[in-house]
Amino acid sequence: MNPPEILLQARELTRRWGGLVAVDKLSLALERGSVHAVIGTNGAGKSTLINMLSGEIAPSSGQVELLGQDVTRWSQPRRARAGLGRSYQRNTIYPSFTVFENCRLAAQASTPRPWAWWQDARQCRKSMETARVSVERAGLTDLCEQQAGLLSHGKKRQLEIAMCLATEPQVLLLDEPLAGMGAEETERMLTLLEELRGRHAILLVEHDMDAVFRISDCITVMVNGGVIASGTPDFVRNSREVRVAYLGEN
Repeated sequence: MNPPEILLQARELTRRWGGLVAVDKLSLALERGSVHAVIGTNGAGKSTLINMLSGEIAPSSGQVELLGQDVTRWSQPRRARAGLGRSYQRNTIYPSFTVFENCRLAAQASTPRPWAWWQDARQCRKSMETARVSVERAGLTDLCEQQAGLLSHGKKRQLEIAMCLATEPQVLLLDEPLAGMGAEETERMLTLLEELRGRHAILLVEHDMDAVFRISDCITVMVNGGVIASGTPDFVRNSREVRVAYLGEN
């Protein structure tokens, strides 16, 4: 068996806000072909963690490696160009543009061409083709010319992932992609994540426990900035400490 291909690794990441330790010496590794979920109650440090991994905020200490490179001090745009994509808890689409144009803009932003200022961006074959492929992979081909703001909530979340894919990432950081979805939309999103996992390493921050235990290969449980358990879904499900601290059991 080939060793796992680790695409993103965090080593003892810590973030302090004054006297508050939001994330405390957290380590994890994201492997290609796997979904690694991070769960925890509100205030556990999940959003701070994903913001440090993406480069949105700097860690107080610790290290982040992306594709074998130390990117701890890299900016968010530089990490994105190097192969890191992320979605947010809130929709970050361009509502007045079509589904395709949203993806084309994402593709264009990942490969800027300042020397071609005179050329219509829609003539860039690379960004146009990347946008087309990302729309197709996200299952939105039939809605390609639909105005993004008129999509259902679930389709907007799919569009966000399509926009991530348009930046051609190898690692996907997904912050609560199932939030606010009904059963049918959740099922559609889980199917999409299953299709994406083969080519990517996926970090999933999510509150839907049924979905987490169904799709994840590894689960890390955070409480008050620290990790109380990390392992397979069965390991986490059978952890008494997790059941007491997070699932509410006595």
